[in-house]
Amino acid sequence: MEAEIQTVSILGSTGSIGVNTLDVIARQSDRYRVFALTAHSRVDTMTAQCVQFRPRYAVMVSEPHARELRHALANLGLPTEVMSGPQALEWVAAHDEVTTVMAAIVGAAGLASCISAALAGKRLLLANKEALVVGGAFFMDAVQRGGATLLPIDSEHSAIFQSLPENPQAWPSVIDKIILTASGGPFRTRDPATLSQVTPQQACAHPNWVMGRKISVDSATMMNKALEVIEAKFLFGVAAHTIEVIIHPQSVIHSMVQFVDHSVVAQLGTPDMRGPIAYGLAWPSRHVSGASAIDFSTLSALTFETFSDPGHQQRFPGLQLAWESLQAVPGTTAVLNAANEVAVAAFLAGEIRFDQIHALNLDTLARFVPSAPVSLQDLLAIDQEARAQAGALVSTMRAAS
Repeated sequence: MEAEIQTVSILGSTGSIGVNTLDVIARQSDRYRVFALTAHSRVDTMTAQCVQFRPRYAVMVSEPHARELRHALANLGLPTEVMSGPQALEWVAAHDEVTTVMAAIVGAAGLASCISAALAGKRLLLANKEALVVGGAFFMDAVQRGGATLLPIDSEHSAIFQSLPENPQAWPSVIDKIILTASGGPFRTRDPATLSQVTPQQACAHPNWVMGRKISVDSATMMNKALEVIEAKFLFGVAAHTIEVIIHPQSVIHSMVQFVDHSVVAQLGTPDMRGPIAYGLAWPSRHVSGASAIDFSTLSALTFETFSDPGHQQRFPGLQLAWESLQAVPGTTAVLNAANEVAVAAFLAGEIRFDQIHALNLDTLARFVPSAPVSLQDLLAIDQEARAQAGALVSTMRAAS
């Protein structure tokens, strides 16, 4: 029996996840039809994607970029309808003809469209970890209420999902520990005393993965792993203390599950996001992804390092904020995420030092204690207030330097 054709909206199609998703789709063009593509500002890349995949709709965040795209597509004679703004993002995520949504918008900006897809009951491929970090239990409730199928795309969470039994109801009784692996990023062996001298170019030079600038900086600070701890807690319904992070420099084991009998199941693969993307698209089946196979003849060793090493604690102080924010009042994880987004943007813009990212996150958490959110509006208000607080701290740091 032939697989049903999936109609796909890709939210964030010009970023690394979106580009890789389209690469997988191009390899399986008989299985997928691109319904909509969305982007922030990369009109040239979006134009090329529209030429190749002929989506019915394309969405740009701002109207000026949408006008530019309309002009480019009209000159090419393409019928793709171009829209703009947050409501258009939500519309293409929830459209009746869409079966599958790849949620790859970076940061809290992707939360509303993720919730729209969830409430509309879509197959939701979640590459936007911030939807869970910010949305938490509220987002998971939307998934349940809408009857959506939520499939993690982060390589670590996809690995965990692939290692678990098929029935989620069995997870709490069989999981002893979830073990997230981290590469250690570009500064795993760097002298912690020199971190104040790190440049944006150095922070974005990940040794294993090709990623966007924001997530590359998060990998360098290990804040990406803090966010992944929070994501794992909500995705898999486990207590925060059962989630562990270890450094695995080779990035071959993408994560592991230790069960109550102390057996461990791991998922391995080359560091290529097309692997988890293809798994999410094809689940519960599998198909060709374009990722290279592991060449075991070249693997001299798989090594691991724990955070008991004082050097790692100095290099990556932000990791502990995951468990601390999960133990605080609901909404605190949204504050942490907002502060970190502001801090990383300020570092990339040359406004603060690399080592000040953690300081800014700590200060924002200390200054702003949120009220427990009960709606999307509450979550967005927490996000905005935390950004305002963090922005003020950036100004203070910049003035003091």
